[in-house]
Amino acid sequence: MTALADHVDERVDVEQDVTPLELFFDLVFVFAITQVTGFVSADPTWTRLIEGLAILAVLWWAWVSYAWLGNTAASDEGAVRVVLLSAMAAVLICSLAVPHAFGRDGLVFGVAYLMVRVLHLAAYTVVSRSDPQLRGVVVRLATTMLPAAGLLVVAGALDGTAQALCWVGALAVDYGGLVARGVEGWRVVAGHFAERHGLIIIIALGESIVAVGVGAEGLDLDAGIIAGALLGVAVAGALWWAYFDVVAIVAERRLRRAPPDEQVRIARDSYTYLHLPMVAGIVLSAVGVKKTLAGVGDELHDVPAVALCGGVALYFVALSALKRRNIGSFNVPRLVAAAALVALVPVATAVPALLALALVAVVACALIAFEFVHYAGARERIRHGG
Repeated sequence: MTALADHVDERVDVEQDVTPLELFFDLVFVFAITQVTGFVSADPTWTRLIEGLAILAVLWWAWVSYAWLGNTAASDEGAVRVVLLSAMAAVLICSLAVPHAFGRDGLVFGVAYLMVRVLHLAAYTVVSRSDPQLRGVVVRLATTMLPAAGLLVVAGALDGTAQALCWVGALAVDYGGLVARGVEGWRVVAGHFAERHGLIIIIALGESIVAVGVGAEGLDLDAGIIAGALLGVAVAGALWWAYFDVVAIVAERRLRRAPPDEQVRIARDSYTYLHLPMVAGIVLSAVGVKKTLAGVGDELHDVPAVALCGGVALYFVALSALKRRNIGSFNVPRLVAAAALVALVPVATAVPALLALALVAVVACALIAFEFVHYAGARERIRHGG
């Protein structure tokens, strides 16, 4: 982490703030995340786990598209306001359809998602009406967004292998299209972009706390449930610390000081792509905590054990990859912690769930304690300019 202090500088500019409407829009995404957590935890099978992650990936791509829109529009007035409010309604319908997105509500999910993407492109068209370069960006966006969304509509009318192939195709077109089409013509307002993604991590972590409450709902509030709730909060707190103590600061400063073209590439890689596994890790860990509270004295089955241990591990790996993208080196302690968590998966299926959660909390909190002591000097310089 010492290298981090040598690659960051202090904030010297004032940029646009995240608007109240953007925050309002994000609240719908909270419900979407909650629905995905509930979808997986209701029937924690391998198929359901893969489907849940696919739904999350689709919803994430819609959210980041609107994050880029807000960053470009720099306003919530006029047409942009109408589009965001309309898109909120469409995202809400998508969220309501999540529990049966691969079943009876697949077509509803696909059509609502298509509306989310069409509204996004319509808003970008309005924003780019006096900017030919940005208009070219919108055209390139449409060549991937609309086919991907169309595949999900088709998937809603199918089932089995054909449906799965449509989902794979939609994700490949969306996620691969951004790389294939390039970022020429894009612009980034660094402070706003970093803040918006930091807020979505807060939202995901908040949902993990909600999962603790939902998991304990209707159960006798005995010592086991109380201990499980406290351990769940400890894990969420460690995840918050791991991102916001230093990583978020360094990532934003790296984004700010980069040349314009590099800024866009950093925004794409560090935020659009690498924040997804962070959110996915939080959602998976929330599934594991929820199932733990449902049976603190029972052993976890395979999928909840993988979700609990693997979710936190995925989060730490994504943070390490973020450091690699921005600074040029991986965070070794976090990779070691991730490996330890993966090694805990078979243990979590053989011991009481409460003990498995305790072990995950110990690894996560031990990592934070180690970094706090070992990197104290670099942390002080980054956070306080010492």
